Amino acid sequence: MRITTERRGVRVARRLAVTFGLLIALLLLVGAGALATARMADQLHDEVVGQLEPVVRENHGVHDQAAHMHRAVRTYLLTGDATERSTYLRTRDDAFAALAAARRDAPDTARRNLAVQERQLRAYVRIADQQAKAPPGSQRAVRLTTEAARPFAAFETANHRLESQLADDIERLEERADAILGLSATGIGALMAAGGALAVYAAVRTTRALTRPLHSTAGALHRLASGEHSARAEERGPQEIRAVARSVNALADESDRLRAIEQQRAGLAETARSVGIRIREHLDLEQVLDTACAGIGEGLDADHVFVLLTEEDSPLVRVARAWSAGRGLLPTHEQPIPPVPLEVVRDHYRRGTAWCLNDLPAVLAEGSPLPEAPGSFGEGGLPPDARAAADALGLVGVLVVPVGVGDEPLGAVFLARTGPDHPWRPVEIETAESMAAGAGRALHTALLYKQETHLVEKLRALDKAKSDFLSTVSHELRTPLTSIVGYIELLKDEETGPLTTPQERMLDVVDRNANRLRALIEDLLTLSRIESGAFGSKKEPVDLCRLVASAADAIRPAAEAASVTVETHCPARPLVLDADSDQLDRVLMNLLSNAVKFTPQGGKVTVRVDARDNEAVLSVSDTGIGIPAAEQEKLFQRFFRASNATDAAIPGTGLGLTIVHTIVANHGGDIEVSSEEGRGTTFTALLPIAAANGAASSS
Repeated sequence: MRITTERRGVRVARRLAVTFGLLIALLLLVGAGALATARMADQLHDEVVGQLEPVVRENHGVHDQAAHMHRAVRTYLLTGDATERSTYLRTRDDAFAALAAARRDAPDTARRNLAVQERQLRAYVRIADQQAKAPPGSQRAVRLTTEAARPFAAFETANHRLESQLADDIERLEERADAILGLSATGIGALMAAGGALAVYAAVRTTRALTRPLHSTAGALHRLASGEHSARAEERGPQEIRAVARSVNALADESDRLRAIEQQRAGLAETARSVGIRIREHLDLEQVLDTACAGIGEGLDADHVFVLLTEEDSPLVRVARAWSAGRGLLPTHEQPIPPVPLEVVRDHYRRGTAWCLNDLPAVLAEGSPLPEAPGSFGEGGLPPDARAAADALGLVGVLVVPVGVGDEPLGAVFLARTGPDHPWRPVEIETAESMAAGAGRALHTALLYKQETHLVEKLRALDKAKSDFLSTVSHELRTPLTSIVGYIELLKDEETGPLTTPQERMLDVVDRNANRLRALIEDLLTLSRIESGAFGSKKEPVDLCRLVASAADAIRPAAEAASVTVETHCPARPLVLDADSDQLDRVLMNLLSNAVKFTPQGGKVTVRVDARDNEAVLSVSDTGIGIPAAEQEKLFQRFFRASNATDAAIPGTGLGLTIVHTIVANHGGDIEVSSEEGRGTTFTALLPIAAANGAASSS
């Protein structure tokens, strides 16, 4: 039965080959006949259009020129019109030129006729030249006219004979072309009919031989496409169809295999995802190591997992965490495998791929280097202590994945199985690489977090030491400074005797600088309290308008000394805030002193208080030097001073606005700055109004 089916398949293939060969031959024959017919018809058309028709046109042109010449000379003899005589002389040359052109293009038979026409026309011209010289109406003119009629008639006869001959030739060629086209159409039609019949015959026989097995194969494909993965095509029919059925079945088998692998990959991917989530939940290095080691071992069904980490300035990479399927996480002091040389881990990390060996005992028994292993392991094999550890653990299949960030490795993840019937599969190796990469990122983050925590602790200690130093220094400076200020007052009271004018000026300088130093100490103490978290507010009902008036009165002497005008604009009724009056006074004095200090002589400082949307709006504006736009966002940073203030050598510490910002924020408000260099600055503080005051305002 097998031999019969194969022979049948051969016959179908041969029948198709013969049928299509005949069809191709018929198509080629039809095409060759059509090309030959087209070629012959084209040649006949070229002969008619390219040779005969131009001669016909030129022959007409010769006759027209000769007739024109004949009319011109006869008109001259009848009327005596000299212009007709000139026309005759001109057209005489044109007629012979037309004859010469016709003879160049005409075939041999036509040339002979044209030669006859030329002789007759020249005979006529000899007489016509005499006519052109004879007096019109004379006897001589009449006689010459009679003589000229004979050669002209002979010319016309020859001309008409050529025209008739050319018309016959054209008609003959056209009839020949029609006959060729008719025969060609008949032959091509017959060939096409034969080809059609042959195609129908081949189609019927081939269809009968192929339809049933193809329907069976198509049905199997349809069932497979519908999700019936167990469907298979029957291998019957011609050999070609059976080959198709075998291919369909092979593809179905391969699809089942790939589907199984994909299911495994999906399961492992979900495991890797869940392990990665658990790893990323921790920032502590020890917790990351525990979660990664146990999660990778359980997720990949390993018997042993070891996480090795590099150590700073160490040539060895030691086991940082170990896990086994029977015992779980092992104690930190227990290291079932010895350290690995750093050069092996670096070489492995540079390769960027996992290393796997599913028959470790056979390689160890031979004593040969580990195939394709990194570093010295691939050149000289495992060291004796590593071989002993592998034997003791019964390792059969090993998988090592390097981990790291950037150019330097962090270590490696070592996975092992002890069963010879449980090798590492490619899909498991891919998943291990993915899980190790996630673990590597988590380890890197944990290490950075550990380093950052250590640095933060150091910075906090330094910051506390700095704050303690500032607080201590400030307190220590206040005592001698109080003594200095007290003795200055005693000297000014002249209890120790009268002072000279230079001495009074010197005491004023000392007093002024002592006050500046006291203000600086107060700023440092306030800043220290802010940074230590001890800065608080004792809030009580405060009239902001009263505070503004008091602060303006306090700053006015300094403003008058600097030739600066101070103006205040406050509502008629009190604007009560729930605030610390001393701190708000500190805000006002800092803003006003800055405004006066940075405003040149003749300038103006304006303080305005308004109520808007349950907020008190306090603004302090000046017409001073302004602040560069690029530096305005840094104004409230500690010790920052604008570049134009520094260039102008205007004294200051850069702490006042920091304290102002802290006090306003401590009162639940906000402060804004608007400034244009060279035109002035406006500081606007928004502070919440006390509830009772807000209710009163709204009523």
